[in-house]
Order: sequence, then C-alpha cells, then structure tokens
Amino acid sequence: MLPVEGKQVVATEMVCAADEPKMLCLVRDMCTVNYSRSRITLNLPASTTMCSLYNEVAQHANYIPGTFLLQWERGGKDGGDMVDVQEDSKDTLFQLGLLPDNKRNHFVINEKDEQPPQSTIQEDDDTVGDALAISESQATGSTDSTSTYGPVYGPSPNPSTDYSTYSYASALIKSDTGYVGLVNQAMTCYLNSLLQTLYMTPEFRNAVYKWEFDGAEDEEARSIPSQLQKLFIQLQTSKKRAVETTDITRSFGWDSSDAWQQHDVQELCRVMFDALETKWKNTDQKNLINELYQGRLKDYVRCLECGNESARMDAFLDIPLTVRPFGATHAYGNVQDALEAFVQPETLDGSNQYFCEKCNKKCDAHKGLKIVKFPYLLTMQLKRFDFDYNTMQRIKLNDKMTFPEILNLNSFITDDTETIQSKTDVDDTLSASGSSAEDDTGLRNHTGETQDDMVDEGIDIEQNTAVINDRNRKEQQAKGPYMYELFSIMIHSGSAAGGHYYAYIKSFRDGQWYSFNDQHVTKITYDDIRKTYGGSGSHRGYYSGAFASSTNAYMLMYRQIETKRNTLPIELSDLPEHIKKLVHKLHDREEHERRQREMDKAMCKIKLFCVHPESKKLLEGRLEVHKDKTLAEATEIAWKMFNLDPVIALDQCRLVKYDEFHDTLERSYEGEEETPMGVLLGGVKSTYIFDLLLETRRPDQKFQKYKTGGTTVKVHVVDLESETVSPPITVRAYLNQTVSEFKNQLAQATGLPAANMRVVFERYYNELRLLTVANKTLKAEGFMRSNKVFVECSESQDSLLPLPQSKMWYLLDRYANTIRVYITLPTESAKLRERMSAKKETELEVLIDTETEHMRHCSTQQPGSESNQTVAAQNGSQTVANQDSSAPQCNMVDSNKLSEEEEDERTCTDEPTTVDAATAQDSADSQTDRTAEWNNSAGGPWQSDGSGSNGETETDSCYNSNGGDQDEGGVSGEEAETEVPPPFHRQPYYFHAEYSTVPVPVGGDPAQEVLIAHLDKRISLGALKKELEPFVGVTGENFKVYRSYANNQEFESVRLNENLSQFGDDCKVTIRLGRALRKGEYRVKIYQLMVNDPEPCKFLLDWVVAKGMTVLQSKEDILPQLRDQCGLDIPLDRCRLRKKTWKNPGTIFLDWQVYEDDIPVFSNWEVFLQVLEEPEAMVSMQQIAVFVRRWFPTEYKLGPFQEIIIEGQNVEELKERIAEVSGLPVERVQFAKGRGTFPCDVSLLEIHTDLEWDPSVQALNTWPLYICDDGSVLFYRDSEETLAALSDDQRRDLQRKENTRLNKTGSRISYSPRKERALKIYTDNSKSTDKRS
Repeated sequence: MLPVEGKQVVATEMVCAADEPKMLCLVRDMCTVNYSRSRITLNLPASTTMCSLYNEVAQHANYIPGTFLLQWERGGKDGGDMVDVQEDSKDTLFQLGLLPDNKRNHFVINEKDEQPPQSTIQEDDDTVGDALAISESQATGSTDSTSTYGPVYGPSPNPSTDYSTYSYASALIKSDTGYVGLVNQAMTCYLNSLLQTLYMTPEFRNAVYKWEFDGAEDEEARSIPSQLQKLFIQLQTSKKRAVETTDITRSFGWDSSDAWQQHDVQELCRVMFDALETKWKNTDQKNLINELYQGRLKDYVRCLECGNESARMDAFLDIPLTVRPFGATHAYGNVQDALEAFVQPETLDGSNQYFCEKCNKKCDAHKGLKIVKFPYLLTMQLKRFDFDYNTMQRIKLNDKMTFPEILNLNSFITDDTETIQSKTDVDDTLSASGSSAEDDTGLRNHTGETQDDMVDEGIDIEQNTAVINDRNRKEQQAKGPYMYELFSIMIHSGSAAGGHYYAYIKSFRDGQWYSFNDQHVTKITYDDIRKTYGGSGSHRGYYSGAFASSTNAYMLMYRQIETKRNTLPIELSDLPEHIKKLVHKLHDREEHERRQREMDKAMCKIKLFCVHPESKKLLEGRLEVHKDKTLAEATEIAWKMFNLDPVIALDQCRLVKYDEFHDTLERSYEGEEETPMGVLLGGVKSTYIFDLLLETRRPDQKFQKYKTGGTTVKVHVVDLESETVSPPITVRAYLNQTVSEFKNQLAQATGLPAANMRVVFERYYNELRLLTVANKTLKAEGFMRSNKVFVECSESQDSLLPLPQSKMWYLLDRYANTIRVYITLPTESAKLRERMSAKKETELEVLIDTETEHMRHCSTQQPGSESNQTVAAQNGSQTVANQDSSAPQCNMVDSNKLSEEEEDERTCTDEPTTVDAATAQDSADSQTDRTAEWNNSAGGPWQSDGSGSNGETETDSCYNSNGGDQDEGGVSGEEAETEVPPPFHRQPYYFHAEYSTVPVPVGGDPAQEVLIAHLDKRISLGALKKELEPFVGVTGENFKVYRSYANNQEFESVRLNENLSQFGDDCKVTIRLGRALRKGEYRVKIYQLMVNDPEPCKFLLDWVVAKGMTVLQSKEDILPQLRDQCGLDIPLDRCRLRKKTWKNPGTIFLDWQVYEDDIPVFSNWEVFLQVLEEPEAMVSMQQIAVFVRRWFPTEYKLGPFQEIIIEGQNVEELKERIAEVSGLPVERVQFAKGRGTFPCDVSLLEIHTDLEWDPSVQALNTWPLYICDDGSVLFYRDSEETLAALSDDQRRDLQRKENTRLNKTGSRISYSPRKERALKIYTDNSKSTDKRS
C-alpha cells in the first residue's frame, strides 16, 4: 500500500523493493531476565502485514506463535498507548500507522494471559534421543529439502528484508552451523582452539568415547579423560551456543589464576598428550597418542669419504618448521620448502669436522634428519616467534607462508640404503603433486582453477565434496601412501607480546570449513583461509600498536588419506552404553539449568532497605521474590531476610515504594496485600527505577497512608536540656498542608505537644528557617521532594529569642559541624601524662590567669559585637579555674577568640600559653547517626563566627513569634527590655574525647591507646594540638599530627592556622612524638652520597631547616646527630650538602648560602650529604663539579669515580683537569658524556662504540655535552689504547655478567608485559610441590 495525493491509500504492486519505504521496528522482550539487552531490530517494507511481523518476531525470539503478546508503543518508547499486533491480521504496517524513513517504531513482547511465552527450544525428558538426533543432523549440515532456507551462501529467505537480530534466547542456543562453541574463561583461547580441533578429529573423538571411567565418583572430577569425554558430549549434543571449559581445566589442576595466563597452543598440545598418556596407562587407549600422532625420524651423521653412517632413531609428535632462517632477510615461501630445509643436512668441515671411526680420522661429513615414517595425523608448527638479539625482545615473524590443501610427502620418505635426494628431485616431485606450483596462488578450487582466478568468493563449497574426496584418493593411489589433506588451521592474531588464538577446521562429513572462535562458530570460505598465510596481504587482527601485529596460521593439522583407516565421527545411535547414560545425565543437567533460567525470568529482583527498629541503622539488601507471590508473602520474606523476628512482630512491618537516591517515600500499598508482586512492580525487569522500604512501627502507632505526590520529611527532635539531637524519624507530608497542620502531624509522630512546638526547617544546607506562620503552606515555605526539620518543645525562655541568638541555634550549629575522629596516641603517652600531671596546681592556675587576662585585653580592642566574646572569655576562665587541672578530658577551644596573628604566636613559638576551656556534656550518643551531609561542608550559616554568634546575621529569613518578619535587632523598644531574655551564652567550639574500648587490631601495638574525639571541624589544627596535650603528655610543639588515608598512607598536617574542614567523619589521625614544625621551618630528608658504592644513595635521617639559616649552620646542627644516630664522625670541612633529584646529585650548596633566599626550600625536601676526602674546594657559584670515570678498553673495565672542579665553561680546561687526575697527556684524553641517571651505568660491551667520544665542541654548555650544573658524569679514555679482541665464549660470559649487573642496578629496563608461568597439567592433582608465582 502506497500513499498518493490527498493522503488516500490505494493498493499497488511494488515495482522495486528498493523504492518501497522501510519501517524500522525495535522490539524489546519484556519476558526475559535482562530485557534491556533482549532486543530485536527489524527493517521491514511498508507493505509487510501485521501477521508477517508477528511471525518474524516469533522466529527471532524463539517463541511459539500465539503464546505471547506483541504490542506497538504508539507515541514513542515508554509513552503513549499500547496497540496489540494481531497475529492473523492482514493489515500492513503502513495502515497501522508506523513511521517510515528510519524513524523508530517501538514494540514490546509481553506475557499472554499472565503466562510466559513458550520457547521453541523446549523438549520433554523422554525425547532426548530425538533431540540428539536432530542436533547431530544440524551438525552434519543435512537439511530438509522443503526448508525455506537456500544454500549456505545463497540468498536470505526474504530478499526484501534487511535486518540484524539479537535476543536473550538466541544467545542460549547453538548457531545455525549446528556446532557449539567454547566459553573463553579469560585467556584460554589457545585451549579452546586445541579442544575444538581434537573434537573435530573423528579418530580421536571415537577413541575417547570408547574409554570408560571406572574410578570412585569423587575422583571423576579430577580425571582428565573423563572431563574430556564430557566436554566432547556437550559439544555434540548441547543446544547452547557455547559450553564452559571450567571442568576440564579443574581436572588439569588449574585454578582461576591459570585462566589469566597466556600460553602457546603447541606447548599445550604436547603437555596435554603427555597427561593423557599418563592417565591412559593400562587401558585400551594407552597407545592412542602414538598410534595417531607419532612419527619416526633418523638423526644421522654420514662420512663423506667412506660413506659410513652413524644414526639413532627418534620419535616426534609434531614437526617445527622454520618460517625465516636465522640471519636471513627472506622467509620460506611454503611449508614444502620449510620441510625440505628441516631435513636438509649440514656439512661438518673445517674445525668442525666429524671423527669417523671407520676412517679413524676427522673427515668432512653430513649431519641431518631423515623422516622414516610420517604419523597418521601430522602436526606442523610454523615457528613464527623468535628473539631479536639487537633489541633483546621477542618478535613475531609475519612473513607469508603458504600451505596446500593436499600435501604429498612421499618424496620425504627415504630408505636407509637411499641417499638424500637433491633439491632438484624434490622440487620436481612437489611440482608433480601440485604443491610447489601452487605456492603463490594458494589453494585450488574444485575445478582446478586457482583462487585468484575466482570472481565469486561466496561459492558453495558443500557441492561436489564426494568428487573431491574421490579425486584425492585416486591421487593417493597414484603417488604413494603419504598423501595428506588439511583439516585444521590454528591461527594466532596479535604480536609476540600477546594475542588471540582461534581455529579454522574442516568437517569430514561435508567438507565445509568453519571458524571456531571461542563461543562463535561460523562458516568460512577459501578466501578466509588464504588470509592466514601471512605477509602484506593479511589483516592486522585483534591487537596492534607499538609491536608488529598480524593474523596468520601458527599450527597445521593434516590427516593421511587412507581409505581403510579414514573414518567419520561415531553416530549417536552407535555410542557405547556408558556414553548414552552420560548423555542423558548431561541432558538432565542442562534441562535443570534451563528451568532455572526460566525461574529466574519469573523472579522480581529489587533493592530493599530497612531502618532497624533498635539500632536505627539503614540496612540494605536485595529482595528476590516470584512474580506470583503476594505483597503479604513478600513482606514476610523481607522480614525474615533482615532477621527482625526477635525484634518486632510481622504485623508491625509493611513494604512501601521508596526512592533511595532522593531518600523519599513514594507511596504505600494499603488494601493490596493479596496483589501479586509482578503486578505491583510493573512486571519482571532487570532493573527498577524505584526501590522498596520495609517500614516498621511501634505497637501503639498506626501506619500512615502514603499517597503519590507527597513529600518525605526527616524529623530530628532537639532536647535543650540534655543538648542532644535525636536520630531522624520519617514523616510523610503534603505540600498543600499548612504549617499548623504539619505541626499536628509532627506531634502525632513524635509524641510532643503542638502548642509550644518550634519547627526549624533546613531549606538548603546553608539556610535554616523557623516555621511560625500557621496558615502558610509547606510549598510556600520551600519544601521539596525530600526535606529535613528540627523540632523542640521545651517551655524555656529560649523560644522567645531570635533563632540565631537561641540555644537551639547553637545546638544545631554544633550538630552540623561536629565530626568524630579516631586518634592513635604514642606508646609513651601514659608515662608522659604522669610526668605532666606532676606539675604543681598553682603553676597551672598562674598560667590560666595570665592567659585569661591576655584574652580580656584582646577582646576589649574591638567594640560592639565583640562584647559577647569578652563575656565568653570571662565566663570560660572562671569555669576552668574551678576545674580539677589533673583531669582535663572535656576541654573546648574557641579558635575564633584569638586573631590570626595571635594564633600563629600561640602555636608556632615556645611561649607557654593556655586557652579558654569549659566543661561540656558528652554528646557522643547524639553523634552516632549523623548523616554525611553534615560533614562535608565548611561554610554558610552553620559556621557562626564572631558576628554570627551574637545574632546580628541571618535574621532576615526568620519569623518572630508573632508570625511577622523580624528586623535586624530582633524585637525592639520596651518589649525587648522587659520580655525578651538575654541572648544565649555562646559556648566555645565543641571538643570531647574519651579513650576507646575497642580492642587493638591483630598486629597492632597493645601499648598504643586510641582516642575517640568528637570535635568541631572549624577548630584550627593548632587548637586541636592544644586540646590533645593532656592526652599525649607533651606540649603541642613536641608532637606531630599525621592524617591517615587509604592503603595506610600517612601525611603530616603542618598548617596550624587552618581548620579541620578537610577532616571527614570517622577520620583516622596518628600522633607521633617529635618536634613539630614552626613557622618558616621545613622538614628535610638527608641521604648519604657514596659515588663508588654499588648502592650510591643511603638514607640517614630527617632534619629541619628554617628560613634564614645558612648552609654552614645546618651542617653544624646535623653533624652531632649523625655522630649519635648513625655513627658517622665527619669533620665540618669534609662535609658537603648538595641537591638531590631522584638519584642524581645536583647543585652543591655553599656554606654562605641562605635557605629560601639563595636556596629554594619546600616541604619533604631531599638533599645529599657527601663526605669529602679533602677540604671543600667549591667556593664560588661559577665553579662546576663533574664526576669523571676512566674506561680501559684493553681490560674491559671501568675505574672509580673521581671529582674535578672546573672554573669556567671551556672544554680544554676540562681535558686539563682530567689529565691532572689521570696522569695522561692532554692530547691523548678523549671523553664522552654518560647517559641516563647517576651513576650512568653502561654495558662494557657497548661503551667503546655507543657513546659519542670526543665531541667537536668548545664550550661545556652546548650540545651534546650540555653541562650547566654540578653532578654530570663523564667517561674518559686514552686515545692510544685499543679495544681488546674477545672470543665468542669470552663475549658471551661478559654479556651474561653485564646483563646481571645492569638489571640489578636498574640501568637496563626491558619490556616484560607479565611474568610468564610455566604451562603444566597436574596429573597427580596437586600443586603443593610447585611454587608458582
């Protein structure tokens, strides 16, 4: 049907399918576990009927038509009406109203009559045999002549339909090839390639089926043949797309870590065959590997004078073929040339002559290999991995190497009496067999034409298969017994650093080639095989980058063409009885897994939360309930899941709709207790956009009904008397409620009277508002989806004060800014506290009185708003004076009482000071359940500073007790003098600490004490240290504060003026004894520089330098400590300090230089201390100190480091200084600059030629020398000294020593992607004796 003018629709025939509009249909399967990924994409002509659309969807979803609903989402995805697609309707998609031109039309698959769709892949238990027969029929490629599908490479069933599909169901069934893939555990692609090759080898598969396990049941899991047998049965009978290999790798003795190791497929083949031979001892299969894969060759040496031959026989399981000869620039072009090179003898002559016993002298001889017998199954490895001795790295050889489909090896079999054939004879034989002539053209097609002549690459290679096999057999009879046909190509894609294995394998049933790439099995053409030859024509594959990467054949398997011996895989009906039983057992297990998947499709899985009735902690879980379970049953499941049975009764719990992200209650389900969960939750989905909350109530409470559109309010009760803030309770309110109605609701929820209730609303984090207008709605007050309020109901005069001047404001301010910190004290703190408490009480009182008077003086410097601080200082000092000075465990410090300059003076000098303190009650209980939003901010009205504390700020947004707006002064006139009480006395910043009762962790020091401190995060670091003095036992300047981070990393906090806003709740702090840094001081790490030691850098100690200190003063301070702590007695005139940059010694510091003025200093600075043999010679900044080292070419050794000092930038002066320390004439001095970091190690085999000796420059600061600072390394030599000649043995020995030395010092860094683990299969089922890393 096509649209015409006037929007009429007339019936017409499509002239061309390409001109017809297409309808893009996106179908989501809502009946699967993961519906978001279960999608079908169809691009159908506009004339497609609804009946055809329904059948197309059924086919791709693997559902039986009529068992599901297909609905069109008219109006877009997740919106608009749902229109049912009738399975028998003849209306077209255009008539239905779908949008053309690649516009998306969304469809969904839903259950019909509340029953899940019936899958087309289900079968009954009693039809196992029929199902297996069908599976085998699919695997062999047989099809019904009435099938709607054409040939393998023919057109699709519907030529006018272009679509790609993916559904959850299709991922669980085998591909249309009929073969099953293998799941890659992590890096087990090499294993999958070999297992698929062995499975597709009929002789090997049939022999494995004949073996029967007769051990104990618990030993079956450790039996490699048994697990291999099960895997082969799964590959032959499973209906999955891919099966797991974990059972067989577990029988290897491997664990999960082995799955992450890359290995070589040829190495695995040998190790696996050895393991099978071990397991098959004393069975009928004991000689199976040898019978199938073993060949024989002769290793011989033949004297060229007398013809006497000395030989021994060897067996082989595979033949390694060289791709490119060592040192050659060109590779062998084909496997025949490589095989000829394999048997080509080498001549032993010259110094390498062979001693002939018959001639009784050394003679020229031929040494080589002769193939005596090729195996039935021939394995050839193409040696594509090599080692580059120039770069000292593994490389991959990607040269082109062709291989024929039919391989004639008769010419390589030589009797003992025959001589080795000449290369001409071999070439003639290979040419006659059609091998050599096809090297450049690759495989031939069925008619004898080369693949390069073919135009159609999508030929049907299933046709004429029998003709090909007959021709092969005739050729075999004419040319000899050793004719082989290719059936497996194991391919490596990647580089020498890593890659991916997969296999191209031919089925012996139909001659079709398949690609087995882990779980994917697809058909391929001869063109795909040609791409595996390698060379420039091959594609790059999976990996690319800095290393050469390509995709090419790595291992080939051929089968001998022998009519009497060639066989096909055993039919299912002919399987041994023990295999048939195993087939049924595996089928039952697969059926159980299928039913479990079906059960999972019917399970609703949703996040569940619950606030524990006793601990008030938010619990989280995942509720999994069948969609047919009722709400009441689901509530009981959730009640048991959180173990609430001993805490609360079931009838005091209910499930409500909850939004965790916004922390809001969406709605309750009154009267729907018998409704199925699938209906309540909107079906079975992989994820839900909402959550569930298991709500609880007290016995005397009733559940509140939550309607859609309400708002969630977290209510905190404030107790002014105990100065605590309770954990929140949740109340459901509505935005159209008035403040008066809201107070009545809060009264019911909290049990407090509504008459004198104060409600403070936290509109934003930085705004508090007192709700006083009774008829104002919550929406007008600014309530949103989730809110927080604080209520208080005392009869105190505090309610008459403006909110910022009240005690309630102070408690909320403290609640918002208090954090909990875990402080680990030094082990010596207990003794230090005893010593500190021995001070006389009178001395402490004098100090307190002195500081109090000082603070009074400071507070009187500023009038007006600062008067409140003066009152606080006076009251605070009186309180402290009345306290027992021996137990100051609840001190509070107001860090805003001192100016910034006075804070520096108090915390950064030695002057003894005290601070204002007052006793406060423990609020640990109120801090237990603080929410995270209180802990992450350091600004806004919560932070009441000096001006905020007296109520002169943040009052414009608050209402007075009469409901009107309040001016800046709160209330005025006589009313303020007679009725309004004085403002609440502002307390200092809160600090309370107590010793922890938590036991010391395992491995911790039992002598260490831990403090749990609740403190105001606006307190400064200096004030915190002052508070910790009584607990540490020393003054603040004698201990350091370290903040602990993840992975046990610690960093010292040194900025005393900064507050603790960066400290989070439950932060961990460690106290260590030691002098803390004062202002202008820096901590320095001192290392000793020992230029001629194997380890030239050694840590000595930490030290402190101050701004304005000279280098000489710092050395005078350091040397006594070095003598006491390190045992180094260094004279002052033999000590040098110099810059340290990683391991490189840099600028030398002169004694008169001043830190920060002449030498830049920063935190955690590092410097070298160098011990001199003579008094310091560096006296000027124009001098440059250089390290020189002599190279002795005749001895292949380096001399020790020496230091020379150059006055200018002249190269001639450099040579003169070198001549002075070496004794060489200036004209014979040659030098070169070292490379890399100190000590610039270089291989003795490379130093003479690789360095740039005697550069043609006049100044040191020009390239390639570029010597502008102290610490450069130069090598020098005598120009008349020649390089000694080394024998090969001497060179190898020196190379080995140099590699060890350079790798030890880190001067040579080689690429190593991972430490390779040896490939092993544990036939004794134990790893205990194998120390693997």
